[in-house]
Amino acid sequence: MTLAPAAPSLNAVRPWRGPALILVTDETRLRDPLAAMGLLPPGAGVLLRHYQSPQRPTLGLAVAALARRRRLTLLVAGDWRLAARLGASGLHLPEGLARHGVLAPALGWVRRRHRLLLVACHSPAALGRAARLRADAALLSPAFPTASHIGAAAIGPLRFGLWARRARLPVLALGGINRRTVARLPKGAVAGLAAIGALSG
Repeated sequence: MTLAPAAPSLNAVRPWRGPALILVTDETRLRDPLAAMGLLPPGAGVLLRHYQSPQRPTLGLAVAALARRRRLTLLVAGDWRLAARLGASGLHLPEGLARHGVLAPALGWVRRRHRLLLVACHSPAALGRAARLRADAALLSPAFPTASHIGAAAIGPLRFGLWARRARLPVLALGGINRRTVARLPKGAVAGLAAIGALSG
């Protein structure tokens, strides 16, 4: 995987206990994540999104099975029951869920089972909410311009570094992350990398 060599050298001031490299699934840009998972090194992670797919539970079973075979960390977005069913290592909360509150059972499952909690953030306020939820890490985006959200304002490396250093929890970078942009991320500010498309080349 293109980003694999960069992930171990991040040397984050606030390291996190999850994988330093995460493949993010996407209905449009990565409809079949299984082939992409084959490019991940052991110890990397996969974040199952595919929110709108009616085949999400079936896909989840296939993703979970492959993750076990390849020794990958599986995180499931937005659905703690599916995460529990798949034997996932953690739950990812979209920012909207973190903003409006989450069901106690979701956090209860995370705490009781000692699972990872990763929260999506797009602002310093969201980073503060993630810290108050006692999340293990925040997934901050979009770090750079990205095909996932064309026209969306990117945070940029300077603000990203400032926000990450002020955050009270480890921060992972998502959005426009590739072999070129990862070198622009401030040293020590990033605990991990997440990407959809930067898998080859």
